[in-house]
Amino acid sequence: MTRNASAAYGYVIGVDVGTGSARAGVFSMAGRLIASETCAIEVYRDGTFVEQSSKDIWKAVSASVRGALDVASVRAEDIRGIGFDATCSLVVLGPEGQPLPVGDPAHPERNVIVWMDHRAVEQAERINRTGHRVLDHVGGRISPEMETPKLLWLRENRPETYDRAWQFLDLTDFLTWRASGDLARSICTVTCKWTFLAHERGWDRSFFETAGLGDLAVGNFERIGARVVEAGSALGSGLTAQAATELGLCAGTPVAAGLIDAHAGGIGTVGARDGGGAEANLAYVFGTSSCTMTTTREPVFVPGVWGPYFSAMVPGMWLNEGGQSAAGAAIDQLLEFHPYATTAHQHAAANGQSLPSWLADQAAKILEQRDADPVQMAKGVHVVPEFLGNRAPHADPHTRAVVAGLGMDRDLENLVVLYIAGLCGIGYGLRQIIGAKASVGAPIRQIAISGGAGRSTFIRQLLADATGVQIAVPATEEPVLLGAAILGAVAAGVYPDTPTAMAEMSSFAGRFEPKGPEIAALHTARFEIFEQLQSVARRASQV
Repeated sequence: MTRNASAAYGYVIGVDVGTGSARAGVFSMAGRLIASETCAIEVYRDGTFVEQSSKDIWKAVSASVRGALDVASVRAEDIRGIGFDATCSLVVLGPEGQPLPVGDPAHPERNVIVWMDHRAVEQAERINRTGHRVLDHVGGRISPEMETPKLLWLRENRPETYDRAWQFLDLTDFLTWRASGDLARSICTVTCKWTFLAHERGWDRSFFETAGLGDLAVGNFERIGARVVEAGSALGSGLTAQAATELGLCAGTPVAAGLIDAHAGGIGTVGARDGGGAEANLAYVFGTSSCTMTTTREPVFVPGVWGPYFSAMVPGMWLNEGGQSAAGAAIDQLLEFHPYATTAHQHAAANGQSLPSWLADQAAKILEQRDADPVQMAKGVHVVPEFLGNRAPHADPHTRAVVAGLGMDRDLENLVVLYIAGLCGIGYGLRQIIGAKASVGAPIRQIAISGGAGRSTFIRQLLADATGVQIAVPATEEPVLLGAAILGAVAAGVYPDTPTAMAEMSSFAGRFEPKGPEIAALHTARFEIFEQLQSVARRASQV
């Protein structure tokens, strides 16, 4: 059977586990979404602690896969492969795979430290003071959102959990283990979040010894990843009998080594045949947080930007990863401060919309009546939306948000102004990251946007204007799910490799060009103010 004939029949499933939900999508071999389903996941918050349960997550994954199959009216026998992506959260398993508590011992089921959990800030700072060479591949400073600071926190604050742990896994690798029984780690997860040096095909033992985690090197790093494979590699013998029953699929269905969720969004967008190639595109995943990813043929070192990581997204190429710790979540937080927020929530709910989505519609109506541009309406109001610090390019988890230009207005229009100013702030943060990458040899031609927070035309145009860079919109509404499905297609042998599958299964549906000189000049002026306020905020966080 030829490859084209092989690709003509059957379906693949992509599973995406985000912060608050698990989603599954059934795709054709041409990348067309047939059906999807979502199931909520519980999140437990206590100050800087943010935790989840891996059992709850797997239950949500199972429900979403079964639901997507039902909606698609597709038989289990027609599913040729399955791929997973997830947030970069830390899963802790004890003997026989049982959960161990990462916080309160009274809740052993809460065995996941969520990516946004900042309990390990002090541990991250200590690791950074070592100046170890592996830090060169995380922009010079490791983040408390990465796994080694969290592991060090566990060793120092929950030694009983740390000592009993059988496996420490990134959430993606937990999902593929749970599906296939194979403990192989994805090159994406361990390279981007655990300091695995993919270009050297190994861990640096001296880093773990220097960081106070030398015991993890025992048994060829068997507790964090003795075997590391390319994303899309077929794992084990496919779905185990137990996992197949839980998911409603057939035992033996190929399971692909997975990706971090943002990187799945990159796979689902940057390799589109009509996109000019992976190097021309910056993948921008705009959700609760945001992630920016650029691809280069040679390693590029960008201060404050994670990477360069070899083969962490596109096989055989280097990846630089930036982003904003709070993006969609920052807009939500910003809006909650406004006196009109409660009333606006009621209007939005009555229309079956989220508050940001409803405000985007209200903004468009007001601007149409006045024949004005959003940046003109936001005059005098400026937002640096760094509620959870700056992930890139300053790598400063301590800095905080700034809102300047507030008066005593309490009405809808003023809330819309604040919303627009917040979105501009997100755009200027993105502009800053793009500039930092371009300055050291990683320029891009366009931004390939994905993620639930960036779906409206209003937001896409505003981001194009704020950054001064063209925004490209994927043809699929679910590029992150598509990225996971692409991995499933590669594991099943439908396509020979990931780049081929990317070209065959993804494309762009439209583009948003930045507006002309007048609007560009306003954004440039506001961007300068953004950086000035950001600088003040960084100093203010110190005193």
